[in-house]
Amino acid sequence: MRDTHGCGTPSTILVVIRGNSGSGKSSIAREVRLACGRGCALVEQDHLRRIILRELDGPGGLAPDFIHHTVRYLLDHGYHVVLEGILHEAKYGGMLRALLAAHRGVSSAFYLDIPFDETVRRHGTRPQVTDFTPDQMRGWYRERDLLGVDGEHVIGPESTFDDSVVLIAARSGLAAAGPDSEPALPTPPPQRR
Repeated sequence: MRDTHGCGTPSTILVVIRGNSGSGKSSIAREVRLACGRGCALVEQDHLRRIILRELDGPGGLAPDFIHHTVRYLLDHGYHVVLEGILHEAKYGGMLRALLAAHRGVSSAFYLDIPFDETVRRHGTRPQVTDFTPDQMRGWYRERDLLGVDGEHVIGPESTFDDSVVLIAARSGLAAAGPDSEPALPTPPPQRR
């Protein structure tokens, strides 16, 4: 069950980075998070779904609600959040739109729009190259799987890794938010009325 009340504070930042397998979203999200420093949490769909839950991405799974509650918890405790994953619109779109709408601070959504052949080429350079095949990637691939939210930014294949990091950090507000030199101290969540 998802909480529909507001989450976060006016000063927290929520960044959603989505794209197909091999689009560069995980590497970009990690770099964006590093640029912000402490007080910015990285929530990776694959880690929560595949590692913690060990769940297939099929109907009826817990992953969408688990991701929803994890992100809300972090925002409610004063953390900026970078959420990344394939996060197909058909399964995760409702949850993502609800999070973006409920967040009291600045929210941004980015979609890495990379052609299938390029995602396969990039996959060939990754450490997990033997974890899955191009045929499996084809089954997961969704062309322009946008959320349809206001201000959703589409980043195409012409954007380099560094350009994408700078663009996301700047447009989301994370570039101005950090890096911090001290760990963030959790703040109490806002009181619900």
